[in-house]
Amino acid sequence: MTKRVITAIAVFLFAFFTLGYAQTNSIGLETSALAGVAQGSLPGVETNALEGSAQSISLGVKVGTLGPGAEAAIALSDFLGIRFGANYLPLEYEGTFDDVDYDVDLTLRSVSALIDVHPFKGAFRISGGVVYNGNELESEATPTANVEVGDATYTPAQVGTLKGEVDFDDIAPYLGLGWDTSFGKEGAFGFIADLGVMYQGSPEVELTANGTLAGNPAFQAELAKEEKNIQDDLDDFKFYPVISVGFSYRF
Repeated sequence: MTKRVITAIAVFLFAFFTLGYAQTNSIGLETSALAGVAQGSLPGVETNALEGSAQSISLGVKVGTLGPGAEAAIALSDFLGIRFGANYLPLEYEGTFDDVDYDVDLTLRSVSALIDVHPFKGAFRISGGVVYNGNELESEATPTANVEVGDATYTPAQVGTLKGEVDFDDIAPYLGLGWDTSFGKEGAFGFIADLGVMYQGSPEVELTANGTLAGNPAFQAELAKEEKNIQDDLDDFKFYPVISVGFSYRF
């Protein structure tokens, strides 16, 4: 239900402000045309319309909770813009904890498409849209002593290497607030920042093992319990905080 509400708000923002932009642009065209008639210079209509649209493009780099990334923003009017971005960061960890050797790979990978509304026609913006969420976690754990799986205890030989994967929803709705000091300007550097949240849904956890009990039904039942326990622990990450800062240049 929460995901549907956030998605509906994002779609509403897109539709409302896109229609608002179309209406504003239409009024601008009519005003320019009337001015052109009054001056007896109809060819000036096209020029005035282009100048009134306040369209500009900015390119930026940023770093945050989705990893380092880049984005391109297009100002459609003095209060509305669209923005596309991508982030990528691979992380690895190897170590031993509680007699278990861990090898963990975390990949932060996302692509976003957002609508930016600048209600005061300045740097402050309200953003909504969708994010392709390619974030995933893969791990391998090799116990060197007896280890608990589910509600039972097994030897290292019985467990072997325990592999795990954690995935989230591929498409995540996003809502947030932000700042872009270059908005409404041309040929200017700017500071950009975002503070928001994306709903990535409940995690999907999959565990496999290759020990001597890998095909044992009782062991598989305990492995399923362990999956459920991990999934319950990760449920707090349904809402993923999106925080980033960076710099941009507007052409």
